[in-house]
Amino acid sequence: MEERQALLSFGALSQETRLRIVRALVIAGPEGMAAGSVAEKVGVSATNVSFHLKALEQAGLVRQQRASRSIIYTASYDALGELVRFLMEDCCAGHPEICAPVGASKVCCAPEIAEKV
Repeated sequence: MEERQALLSFGALSQETRLRIVRALVIAGPEGMAAGSVAEKVGVSATNVSFHLKALEQAGLVRQQRASRSIIYTASYDALGELVRFLMEDCCAGHPEICAPVGASKVCCAPEIAEKV
């Protein structure tokens, strides 16, 4: 990931509602969620969630697909993974033991994350 894309992604995530949306979509998994369900999950109006989903989609962090009469939103796991890699690629400074705790942590798919959103 290039720095410009990282800045765009971090800019999109630097707003509370957008961060909550991404976390909710990550938890929803590849099945995703309809915009109305996302709005309900994060506690905002349908109009408000549409505004934020558009910004997240422009940053490449969220994807949409039509399913019948609904638009289903999913997290872009590839883009989120690239963002994490961007942060971590220089962290070890030639000392992999520094990053070992991060790589060994069970952050992904932890039940306590689902409870916080």
